[in-house]
Parts: sequence; C-alpha cells; structure tokens
Amino acid sequence: MHRISRSGSFRQPISEKGKTVKRDFLHVDDLTTEEIWQVLELARDVKARFKRREDYKPFQNHSLAMIFNKPSARTRVSFETGFYRLGGHAIYLTPQDIEIGKREAVKDIARVVSRYNDLIMARLFDHAHIEELAAYATVPVINALTDYNHPCQIMADIFTIWEKRGHLNALKIVYVGDGNNIVNSWLRLAARLAIHFVCACPEAYTPDSATVDLARKAGCSTIAIEHDPLHAVQDADVVYTDVWASMGQKHELEERKRHFAGFQVNEALMAAARPSAYFMHCLPAQRDMEVTDAVIESPASIVFEEAENRMHVQNAIMLFLANKRS
Repeated sequence: MHRISRSGSFRQPISEKGKTVKRDFLHVDDLTTEEIWQVLELARDVKARFKRREDYKPFQNHSLAMIFNKPSARTRVSFETGFYRLGGHAIYLTPQDIEIGKREAVKDIARVVSRYNDLIMARLFDHAHIEELAAYATVPVINALTDYNHPCQIMADIFTIWEKRGHLNALKIVYVGDGNNIVNSWLRLAARLAIHFVCACPEAYTPDSATVDLARKAGCSTIAIEHDPLHAVQDADVVYTDVWASMGQKHELEERKRHFAGFQVNEALMAAARPSAYFMHCLPAQRDMEVTDAVIESPASIVFEEAENRMHVQNAIMLFLANKRS
C-alpha cells in the first residue's frame, strides 16, 4: 500500500516483502482508518498511565531531535515533556542551530540528524522541506506543523472530541475562519474518518482546492465550503476556529480583519449550534478577535483539554512509528 503526497507523488510503502519499512507522519492520512483508531486508543492508554504516574519508559536511552523553524511554546513543551516522561531525551534545535533550506541542504540535515537520533520532529514553514526531510531521513519524521498542514493538532482534536462525547458517530464539525493549514488537516482526516465537515470562510480565504477534492473523492465524509457562518453552525457538534493571521501573515492582519468581519465566534454564533456543542481552538488565541473571551471561558470550551491532549496523542504517534505499542 502506498500513500500519496499533496503533489500526487507516491510515498514509501508500508511494508515490502516482509521487511519493516520506516514510517513517517507528515499528513493525517499517512495512517489508514484502522491505524488512526490504533493511535487514538494508544493515546488513551498512555494518558491513563501518565495520570496514574506509572513507571512507563518505552523510550529509555532514545533521543528525539526537535527542529524548529517556527517557534511554538505548546509544541516544544508538549513534545519535550512527553518524550521525557516516556524515558527519552529531546533536543531542541532553533532556527539558529539548523536553518532548513538555507545554511545546509535539507537532505544533508536529514541524513546527519538521523545518525544521532531515533526520531525527528520538525515544525517548518515550507511543506516541501518536511517531505524532503522524511525522504532522506533513516528514522521516523513527524510533522509538527508546516504552512500546508498540522496533523498532530487534528489528531489531538479528534481524540479530545472522542474522549468528551464517547463516540464519533454523526459528528458535524464546523470550522469558522481562514481556510488554512488546520483546515487542510481536517480535510485529510475526513478522507479517513466519516464526519460532516464544514469550512465557513470568506470567499477570498477558501482552503486548498486540491485538498478539498482529495477529501471529497475519498467518499468517506460530507464536505462543505460555506461563506455564512451563522448558517454553517446549524446543528454543529463542534465549532472550531483559529487566528485570522498566522505566523508569517501578521502584516496582513488589518486587511484580514475587514474580510473576517462577521466570522467571530461569539455567544450568538455558539447559540446557533447544538446546545451540547463544544468550542475548540488550536491556540494561541487572539481573544475578542476570532473568538470572544466569554466563549473561550464558557462551559462549552474544551480548548485546554485539547491543548493537554497534544502531548498524549503525540506520544502515541511516536510510539506507533517506533513500533513500541505494548
């Protein structure tokens, strides 16, 4: 079985004549539906072990290289703390340590860092760089965010929803805001798990059309792109948003504010969703911009459970890729 990248090129096979082949996690749909459920169940188990403070160290004498071109407090703390609590040692590499695609060729960095470490995690701007890193690395590579997608976040999101609801049946998720990398990852999840996913966005900020087509052609989920957020959130089980201007787009903020007027998640918008609807945000939030302070502090908000679960799900992904699932 093969995985197809955004460009349509074939990625490495899962298995080859009985020989174990390195697995990477660059997109949510690098995992099959069955494997997504395996990771979610593993995350539940790992989280329970952590809560019980069990002496559980499957990564003892292992090291994780964390390559950051884009800074992030949550990503660093969740990966570093999680890997440490699993018995391993995580190394934080700043843009000054490794300038992906600038000071040294990506394929050289991949082969050198692989010789020192058991896993590589990278948070980058250019999605092509993480694909090249994975192509040349000899150890598993985990995408901790690129401008194209954010698969670890969406795995944590769906885990949180499953944990809160107890099931994922008849799930309607409405994302309100910019059709960005978060949306691309939700779309790729929708190619694996059956959901009703709606992206409510201004017409100038629709998600990547190739990714929308990929999700629709999978025939697994119902996908809709709408431009009226109040209509979109009708019967929503989850209302999700993100900042209107991500890192590298801050100079566009004033223009974006004009386009996104009416797309704020506020009390009126939440009232149009199901009474049991949850509010989610990948954080950091610009309070009283894309979401009101009242909504993020409301009983419907599960943003901090969502943030905590980043660590547990990322741990499960690393355990899965390293074949340490017991």
